[in-house]
Amino acid sequence: MSNEPIKVLIGDDTAEYGVALAGMLKKKGIFAYTRKKDGMAVCRAILNDSPDIVITDLSLPELDAIAIMNKLKKENIRMPAFIISSSVKNSFIERQVIESGATYLIIKPYELVDLCSIVDAIVSDIRPGEQTSLEMLVTETIQKIGIPAHVKGYRYLRTAIIDAVDDISLMNSVTKQLYPVVAAKHDTTSTRVERAIRHAIGIAWARGNSSEINKLFGYSVNLEKSKPTNSEFIALLTDRLRLTRNKSSSSLVIHN
Repeated sequence: MSNEPIKVLIGDDTAEYGVALAGMLKKKGIFAYTRKKDGMAVCRAILNDSPDIVITDLSLPELDAIAIMNKLKKENIRMPAFIISSSVKNSFIERQVIESGATYLIIKPYELVDLCSIVDAIVSDIRPGEQTSLEMLVTETIQKIGIPAHVKGYRYLRTAIIDAVDDISLMNSVTKQLYPVVAAKHDTTSTRVERAIRHAIGIAWARGNSSEINKLFGYSVNLEKSKPTNSEFIALLTDRLRLTRNKSSSSLVIHN
């Protein structure tokens, strides 16, 4: 089974979304295919094809995503990992989606590249023995901390860490070297990169995974009083990921 490609079902067959996403995933060696944006069609495809990952919108005709997951629980099948997208964000919906069995809830609008990174992180959990790319390691780490994929700082922070791991000299001057590199890749300004990353770190400190944050930053971190600067945050994650990549090619697991 481990030699077979990961199978991803996308509950959207539009050219601008489903087909485009499938094309991006296929370039990664993933078997991705689309179905009509319809709850019954998605449910039938899951029962017939046994995909590893299902990507679908929360609101669907006939059956919504929560109803699909609840229906599948009654079937004698291996449940796929669900990535659910929604244009509405509130704690009640998020709790419903996760309690119904979803692995990830992503808020619209978002970039397809961010969705691909989430798929990469799930794949690394499904196939822990396979080589994990630096992008997967960074994505999984940021997600564990609790930075949501829909905020711009998530994308900028991921790029900043990947670039710093590959070229540690960029950390010599985050403002004059690292931010401009990130800004150029995202067609924005260094100032916007700095502000967005600071905002993303603030979200993690305010309502992220405090357990994972403490594992990374140790007992010196006081979540109620202060958060690290952008430079401190990027430097620590860069150092940890450089060590992780050098020691192991397996997926990142942060231990106590």
